[in-house]
Amino acid sequence: MTFIKIQNVVINTSYVAAINLDSQTSLGEKSVSVLIATPKFPLLQWDTVAQNLYHYEWMEFTGQAATALQDYFTNFNNVIDLLPQYQESGVV
Repeated sequence: MTFIKIQNVVINTSYVAAINLDSQTSLGEKSVSVLIATPKFPLLQWDTVAQNLYHYEWMEFTGQAATALQDYFTNFNNVIDLLPQYQESGVV
């Protein structure tokens, strides 16, 4: 379990479900979006069958925070790139 701090937000990376590294705000500013999936704990056991067990929320970061997140999640110590850029052109 790793925690990362971006400005006044601390994120437990165990709950990061997805990251969009190349997005833009409605004003055209570069941003990085992080999808956080946190578990829900139902009051009754039989409720778990019918309900979604996670709460999902997108968090959007811009400016220096977006740059820091992009650097963190593209660092080979933190993420293994399964399709490096030079190989993507050959994928059909």
